[in-house]
Amino acid sequence: MAINDSVNILNSAYLAVEYIDSFLPDNPLQQPFKNAWNYMLDNYTKFQIATWGSLIVHEVSYFLLCVPGFIFQFIPYMQKYKIQQDKPETWEKQWKCFKTLLFNHFFIQLPLICGTYYFTEYFNIPYEWDQMPRWYVLVAQCFGCAVIEDAWHYFLHRLLHHKRIYKYIHKVHHEFVSPFGMQAEYAHPLETLILGTGFFIGIVVFCNHVVLLWAWVICRLMETIDVHSGYDVPLNPLHLVPFYAGARFHDFHHMNFIGNYASTFTWWDRIFGTDSQFIAYQEKEKKKQYITKKGN
Repeated sequence: MAINDSVNILNSAYLAVEYIDSFLPDNPLQQPFKNAWNYMLDNYTKFQIATWGSLIVHEVSYFLLCVPGFIFQFIPYMQKYKIQQDKPETWEKQWKCFKTLLFNHFFIQLPLICGTYYFTEYFNIPYEWDQMPRWYVLVAQCFGCAVIEDAWHYFLHRLLHHKRIYKYIHKVHHEFVSPFGMQAEYAHPLETLILGTGFFIGIVVFCNHVVLLWAWVICRLMETIDVHSGYDVPLNPLHLVPFYAGARFHDFHHMNFIGNYASTFTWWDRIFGTDSQFIAYQEKEKKKQYITKKGN
């Protein structure tokens, strides 16, 4: 009975969103996107699209999303939004990070990306435009992928902090006490494989079109680069996502090393009490700000 009720609720929600979507104006970018997509299908093989297309989407998205945070360090006005203001970025750290990223992207992640084509073939995942899911289905699928990845990340990330294995793997990622956006995927190769597995679980569960692979890549990169940015910028649209952790949540993890293990959402840390030190720290900071304002 409970399963039937859940299915009915989901169907009702889907119909409601579909009804609202019918009143929305046509997307002016839809036709150019359709033309570009069909051009891609006509001129490239599925292997080229799944492999090199996925690599391009990842690399372009990653470094473009890193640009705002990189520029912030040169804008004095933005420094008031930097979380750890006493630890500015340095060229040496950013260059070291960039070199490690290139190694991880092309020698660890690219071989994994090469398996994308065989995944789509094995599960008969379509590439055609007419079979592409609507935008709201794609959003729901990406959210589902995020929920799954977040659970995997919480428990495996917490395990990597165990004193017996921390110094061998996860310590690499914690070289930077004050993180910056480009550092999001700076990690030991084994960590890239271990935590990266959570990314693919949602794909296996939800993927019904190759476009989900790329949409989920962009969403995941947007989130992880944001939480590693080191800046808590107001009017961040990601803060509209329910239970979103954000930059302050994860920045505290780098600063404190203990707690706040989840990647995207706050609920696992809340359930297991691993956000207690973060909550205490926030209360302490609020008291400091109150005393400062009162003194002025």
